[in-house]
Amino acid sequence: MISLVRVDNRLIHGQVVEAWLPHLKVSRVIVADDEAAASPLVRAAMALAVQSAIEVQILPLQQVDFAGASRDGLKTLLLLRDVAAVPFVQTHGLKLEHLNLGNVHFGTGRRQVSPSVFLSESELQTLQRLGQDGVRVEARAVPTEKPVELPELVERWGKAG
Repeated sequence: MISLVRVDNRLIHGQVVEAWLPHLKVSRVIVADDEAAASPLVRAAMALAVQSAIEVQILPLQQVDFAGASRDGLKTLLLLRDVAAVPFVQTHGLKLEHLNLGNVHFGTGRRQVSPSVFLSESELQTLQRLGQDGVRVEARAVPTEKPVELPELVERWGKAG
């Protein structure tokens, strides 16, 4: 079962290893990302960062069995590099109820909506569609932070322009 879907440019890193994994008590981490999956060095570094009791899968987006991971009973953290991957995972078997935005780095056309999340207009529109479909969308770097929910993200995005 998918315990949390997190969008985080950095994928597996300190916040995930030290805060989210203990908080969620997962048995598996799935990194669904073409770039990370293509690099043996990145795959090795990410796998080494996670304690050996937790299974780590680093796969190209197209190779992840999202429906199977949702049903198989293993508590799982699913990590995606960017918001653009979210509609893909939905159309490929994942029933999304909650989306966490952890780190979305600054880039051209992006506006800051939380200390660690910058969104483009198209990303914001994707998130709004998710919200309309009943998905709870929040920005939060670590579990101890107060989440910034979608309506506040939309408001902050408008004010940042």
